[in-house]
Amino acid sequence: MSSSFPVTAWTSGARRALDRAGQVAVVVGVPAIAPLHLAWALLKDEGRAGALLAEWGLSGDVLRTAVPHLPGVNLDDLPTETRAIPWAVETADLLREAQHLAYQSGQIDEAGTDHLLAALLGSSAAELSWLEPYRERDTTEAAPAVPVPESEFAATPTVERVDLELRERAPVNRAELYRILDAAANRAREGLRVVEDYTRFVLNDRHLSELLKHARHGLAATLAELPAAALLSCRDTRGDVGTSIETRREYHRTDERDVLIAAFKRLQEALRTLEEFSKVLSGDLAHQLEKLRYESYTLEKAVLQTTRNRHRLEGQQLYVLLTDSACPAGVPYALQGASEAGVRMFQVREKSLNDRQLLEHCRRLRRWTRDRDALLIVNDRPDIAVLCGADGVHIGQEEFSVSDARRIVGPDCLVGVSTHSIDQARQAVLDGADYLGVGPVFPSRTKGFDAFPGLGFVQQVAAEISLPWFAIGGINEETLAAVLDAGASRVAVTQGVTAAESPLEAASSLLQQLRVQQLRA
Repeated sequence: MSSSFPVTAWTSGARRALDRAGQVAVVVGVPAIAPLHLAWALLKDEGRAGALLAEWGLSGDVLRTAVPHLPGVNLDDLPTETRAIPWAVETADLLREAQHLAYQSGQIDEAGTDHLLAALLGSSAAELSWLEPYRERDTTEAAPAVPVPESEFAATPTVERVDLELRERAPVNRAELYRILDAAANRAREGLRVVEDYTRFVLNDRHLSELLKHARHGLAATLAELPAAALLSCRDTRGDVGTSIETRREYHRTDERDVLIAAFKRLQEALRTLEEFSKVLSGDLAHQLEKLRYESYTLEKAVLQTTRNRHRLEGQQLYVLLTDSACPAGVPYALQGASEAGVRMFQVREKSLNDRQLLEHCRRLRRWTRDRDALLIVNDRPDIAVLCGADGVHIGQEEFSVSDARRIVGPDCLVGVSTHSIDQARQAVLDGADYLGVGPVFPSRTKGFDAFPGLGFVQQVAAEISLPWFAIGGINEETLAAVLDAGASRVAVTQGVTAAESPLEAASSLLQQLRVQQLRA
């Protein structure tokens, strides 16, 4: 249903209220749209008028009590297709008054729901007598007056009479609608399957594959609400003009990641089409499709972050944590020996320094690691990481969230997360972590824990997650073999290297075992 007013005469909110008033009149079964129906429609206004009515305590229940012949009207279940119905004389006068109020307030182009409400409050129609307690309120709240300079308007402006009528909405062509929904449903299923195959066969990631499989089943269950037989009967692949429209780009993919990105975009575009056009059939169905679309954005981030960081951290098998108290010969000596052995990833973990001392210490390590083409990560402090120009920050379960750390360090810095259970590891992947710390595997002298997830946790992560992760906690040359047997391919160590008489030899031995394990895999 749409009004025949000039487009510039009413705001979009006012036009919706006018449509709704006509729908109410049809449901009630009267021959014309009365002022009461307009008042009823404004109760559902999402703008200024609805807010004022709600603030005054007016609701559908209040109106039903005041007007006995409206008990069966349900504002949440009005028809979308109705017959043409005229405006009652009193209602047309109210609409002209609303336009006049808008003009007086300086809004000469459009009248809104606030002007409609002001006109209702000023009406003397008997059926609006229930508004009497509210007429004493300051109606300028609904339509504030803006004085017009006399030099511009010497006389009261004349408001043209506008003929008002409502028209029926054009009937929906179900065949065209079903063709759109059928094509979009097929694209969504296809795109989701391509992504699932990538995580399954390229990433070998059980966690993400299960999430994508769950999403695929959720999509199937949602699409089952569409009339499958009707969609199929309306399908016309040979008559689809889109099948003959081609671009060179769609037949060129650089690598598997390029295929992955295209599949995600195909999925999301199809879900948006399904969401919008399904609104004609069911608001609930559209809402379910909207939730699936939002879910796809989270999955896209997790899958692409995993892909990106597997490349960024390729070859980073040994991660050395530098703490002055755990370096008998000093941090520089430990860093030099480990880097000569081939370690290219270090973390600064200092708890006893004040902020100024910590920043200066990190700046020194940044210079040393940059000279050795090694990554430098700062523990717990994204602000220090930014100030010293580090490559990333590592956070625990009780420190910054991934999103908060990301806002500080930016999109290109690494954000690592310590995890102590499989649920924490799964969540960190979805949160957008670039790598995980998995442990503690064994007791260590650098950090105390009440419980140790141990090798069982390492096995769980190895079975599910392909985002780069480092087993950590009490790992040294003697315990490394058990960690590798549990499925780890990367480890983080402190005293296993820094407290050794020769950090060079200790790091070299650990790297040798890691490389042998990698060759076996």
